[in-house]
Amino acid sequence: MTSPEKVSRSRNWFLVLAAFLVGMLIMGGIAALLVNIQQRKAEEVEYPLRVVEIADGELDASVWGKNFPRQYNTFVKTEDDTIETPYGGSVPYSNLERFPAMVRLWAGYAFSKDHNEERGHYYALIDQKATERVKIVDQPGACANCHAGEAPLLIAELGWEEFNSTPYNDLADRMHTGSTCNDCHDPDTMDLRITRPGLLNALEERGIDIEQATRQEMRTYVCAQCHVEYYFAGENKVLTFPWDNGLNIDEIDAYYTEIGFKDWTHAETNAPMLKMQHPEYEMWSTGLHATSGVSCADCHMPYIRDGAVKVSDHHLRSPLVNLTACQNCHQEDEETLRARVLTIQDRTAGLLRLAEEALLEAIDAIAAAQAAGATDEQLEQARYLHRRASMRWDFVSSENSTGFHSPQESARILAMAIDFARQAQLEAERITAGQQVNASTN
Repeated sequence: MTSPEKVSRSRNWFLVLAAFLVGMLIMGGIAALLVNIQQRKAEEVEYPLRVVEIADGELDASVWGKNFPRQYNTFVKTEDDTIETPYGGSVPYSNLERFPAMVRLWAGYAFSKDHNEERGHYYALIDQKATERVKIVDQPGACANCHAGEAPLLIAELGWEEFNSTPYNDLADRMHTGSTCNDCHDPDTMDLRITRPGLLNALEERGIDIEQATRQEMRTYVCAQCHVEYYFAGENKVLTFPWDNGLNIDEIDAYYTEIGFKDWTHAETNAPMLKMQHPEYEMWSTGLHATSGVSCADCHMPYIRDGAVKVSDHHLRSPLVNLTACQNCHQEDEETLRARVLTIQDRTAGLLRLAEEALLEAIDAIAAAQAAGATDEQLEQARYLHRRASMRWDFVSSENSTGFHSPQESARILAMAIDFARQAQLEAERITAGQQVNASTN
């Protein structure tokens, strides 16, 4: 039998061991807590020891990079123009060659002569200066608003209206920088800020006080300075966002119709046409990510960890080549996520091709009606339908996500584009048939 003394000794050893293990756990917990506190403190450091003073208006990203090397080291990667995705990327190619229908869809407009796939932010000004569009047409300085880092400085010097109305080519020699840190950040605090009056004016018109915006909202607004639909208003060609009625395509269409605006007259149908730009913000605003509070930067500039510090990845690019951005919220493997994105984009691309086919047949029908002697009054409705179909196709085509930012809205818009194009075709064919009957009876 076990003596009481042995039992007592065993119990004491057990208590000592238990106390030791508990002590180790407590010490481990305290150590982990201290490490976590230090990491959190490091993460909260937005502005490290200043190596240099950064002046407001400093356009050289490498100067900012002396104080913010982590962000700068990712930002310079936007120079990479070898990234390919099925419907985008940074490799330049001619959209007119890849999608030849665009030549006729934009007949009579500069985009029918030159329309290349855009590269990264590094090339914003380089590619704009190289495009034939600024040579074919005397573009206003307003075109430089989003492409030149010098735009805020020129606006401050010339004034908003004079900057917009000055011919682009007159400003070209004063513009040398594409996207810069200064576009989106205050150099003293690194707070996000808006430097382009076009967005500020549009938000004010909609009753939105940018001073009340949260940081999460600002992580979208800084992108909305440029990734939007816009037009040049009045004789001074003032950059204006058509948001008075709302952000969706029907509200934008109504706005342009109310003010009687057109970008050009179609060379084949003589319809008053509208060219959509790159309405990423408007399309995003109708999607699930926007409703869920997901910002542009969450997907295109996701937080990454560099040592103990959490920073935004400034290598702006498609999440298709950086699916860890999606995995911050979606707990699927990369192949599942990629397949989901490409399913949306493949279906959207299919609808775009159907819309292009319908539009070409509408153009043919209207041209035939004109050749048969139809008057402008007779063709007014067919041309109006052509305009409405074209701007809806263009809204999705020129928006850079190929439907992903708002899949259901993209599909709805393209369904309407196809419907309006077919209505235009039927209306024109009806007129032609009437002309032919009249001709045979005379």
